[in-house]
Amino acid sequence: MSKRILFSSLIGAVALGGVAVGGLALASAPTEPTLEHGSARYTAPSDASAGSFAYTVDVSDGSGIRDLKVLAWPASSKLDPTEAELRSVESAKCRSTSDETTRCTYTLKVTKREAADLAKGTWYVSALATAKDGGTTFVPRAATFDLTR
Repeated sequence: MSKRILFSSLIGAVALGGVAVGGLALASAPTEPTLEHGSARYTAPSDASAGSFAYTVDVSDGSGIRDLKVLAWPASSKLDPTEAELRSVESAKCRSTSDETTRCTYTLKVTKREAADLAKGTWYVSALATAKDGGTTFVPRAATFDLTR
């Protein structure tokens, strides 16, 4: 066999191996979770019972969902939280609905005294989803709701 043919074959094998390794690296790279069908609801407290805030969303990722962090904040505050800030807030409770999808619900009780101190008007919900493979998705304004009383 000629040295030229052997050399060309070795280069081809190395190139093919590089493509295969690159393909494996791409296949194992974390994907970003998706958030769908999100909704936020505020119920004002009454004389008889506490009020509540709830945010529910379907979160999907091929590896599964590890966590969903949620923060509600008034638009008038100009807060605009970052992904890094959301890492330290409370988590929603999540339950699997399929191998890839999880329904997450964040709830918060609101007393009449607390409600009196809340800013009236438009509020936003920020969300940070983390997949089991480490992929993350930050949605600065995942939902909007109005607090009128």
